This record gives sequence, C-alpha cells and structure tokens, in this order.
Amino acid sequence: MQQEIKKVQPLLDEKGVLANPGFAKKMYWKYDRKAIKANKFRIKEWDYYLITNDNYAIAFTIADNSYLGFVSVSLLDFQKRKYDMFSNIIPFTMGKLNLPSSSGKSKVSFENKKISLSFENTGRRRIIKCNIPKFKDNKPLNCEFILTNEPKESMVIATPFKENKKAFYYNQKINCMNANGSINLGYKKIDFKNSFGTLDWGRGVWTYDNKWFWGTASGLVNGKSFGINIGYGFGDLSNATENMIFYDGLAHKLDKVEFVIPKKGKKYNFMKEWKFISNDNRLDLTFTPILDRCDKISLVLLVSDQHQVFGKLNGYVVLDDGTKLEIKNLIGSAEVVHNRW
Repeated sequence: MQQEIKKVQPLLDEKGVLANPGFAKKMYWKYDRKAIKANKFRIKEWDYYLITNDNYAIAFTIADNSYLGFVSVSLLDFQKRKYDMFSNIIPFTMGKLNLPSSSGKSKVSFENKKISLSFENTGRRRIIKCNIPKFKDNKPLNCEFILTNEPKESMVIATPFKENKKAFYYNQKINCMNANGSINLGYKKIDFKNSFGTLDWGRGVWTYDNKWFWGTASGLVNGKSFGINIGYGFGDLSNATENMIFYDGLAHKLDKVEFVIPKKGKKYNFMKEWKFISNDNRLDLTFTPILDRCDKISLVLLVSDQHQVFGKLNGYVVLDDGTKLEIKNLIGSAEVVHNRW
C-alpha cells in the first residue's frame, strides 16, 4: 500500500530514523543534515539538472557524497550519436559544498581553475551558469540556461533501507520545466530554444552497495506539458514507488513499473529496444536507444558502473481519470547504475 504524504513534517525523528515513509506531490518533508545520526561518511547529497530537446541534451551535477564530491557536465549530440563529459572530483567534501536543504529558493555554486558551475532558484525561475576553460580538445565551454514554468506538482519520495534503520533516500524529481539558453563550445554555438528541463534533487544516507533503475522524459503531448518519472531500487519501496506521469502541471501516480532490458548472455544489451510496463496497465512504452552515456570508476572500495541511455519513447499512458495518451517519439533517458560507494 502506497502512502501519500499531504502535510509538512520533519523527515527524521529524534533517533535519526525516517519518520514517515511514503510519496508526495510536493516537498512536504523537511530535511536537516544536522538531524542525521548515521555515519557522516554515508551522507549523499546532489543536485542534477538535465536539459533536452530533439537534437541535444546537457546535464549538470553538483554532488557532495561526504568522502567524495564531484562536479560534472555532459553534452550529448543525438544526431552524431556522441557525447563528451567533464568531471572534477573533490575529496572529503563532508558537506562543504553547502547544498541547500530544499529545492526551493536557494543558490549553490562551485568554482576552481577547471570549472565554474552555479544553480540558482530565485523563486520564479532557475538559472544555470557554467564555464569550463578546457572542456573537450582544450575548447572552452560556457553556457547559461533559464528554467521557468515549474509545474504545480512533482515526484517526491522518502524511503528507508532495510539493511540500516538510519539510512534513507529522500528525492524530488521536477519534470517539464521550460528551458531556454545556449552553449558556446569553442567557436560553435548550440541554441537550446524550446527545450525542457528536469531536476533530480536528492538527499540521504545510503548503504554501501546499491543498484537502481531510473527513467525520465519531458516534452509536449497534445500541446500540453507531459513527462514521466519511473524507477526502482532506491531503498525499501513497500511504502511507495516513484512512478508518476505528469500532464499539464499535475502528477498522476502509478504503482510499479518494470524495465525490460534485452540481454546478450548475462549482460544487458543497452542499445537494443527496451520496454517499460506498469503492473496496473497504465503505462506501456517502447524505448528505442540513440546513445549510451556510460562511465565506470573503480577506485579500490569505490566502484561506479553507470549506463544512462538516451532514446525515443513510443506507446501509451493512462491518467488518473482514465484518459489514454498516445506517446510518439518523445526524447527520454533511462539508466542502470550499480554503485559500491
């Protein structure tokens, strides 16, 4: 039974345990890093923005994972089926990146000789600014994006981990924001007019070994804003899942969604056609991959194996009132990540 939270409340109790697991359509839980009673090295905090259109995508991350922080930017070209990525790793951040306690009005930034990146929420719009003197082949990258028209509802979830009572996953996904801006890469300018922005905002205490699946998309269906957020593997989901449809600013809750990924032997064949199917028959989508943004890090005790696949979605979804929406060639992404961190 999924529990919906509808009123403001603390995220953790006095023992540092998740007080009331469930899902919400607004950020009702109040996060306080000082209330965490778990090992401080296990705290994970991140802000991740993804901006997409039919031809390009760009992703920005500022993450403070306590013993290791990182700031990264990925630029993807769907026509050339290629991507470039820049990452800067910062050891033992331990909260020093000062990521905000909510996704509301705030500003977070990081700057050194290699990269300058900032996220600002003025309350009316979100502003992303980035400058990388040497992004790819020593070419500088600088950009600015403005995100507006944040929808009324979003996906918010708070789940515990069975292995550790003081571990938790607190996350908000905001889909379907209008995004406008441009990228200057060397002498080349890439315009992102009429694009869509997604925020993945996460705070929590994670256990060491985790594997998760996450899919997201934002665009237009029948001239109205449309998006999906689907996934599993984020702790104990007995009280809630994070599967939602977004249409014209409102969220429509789904139960469980399965990622059907083809395999070659025992390994996933990520560039073959996927399926996403919900157990309540309200989502049935085919995912045709365009490119796989893969990254693998192995540093003794720290291992991260990531596959974020971008592609096109086709099929249907059903809203809470029974309305069936046909989805045609909607750009989206789906990832499978296995971390020991």
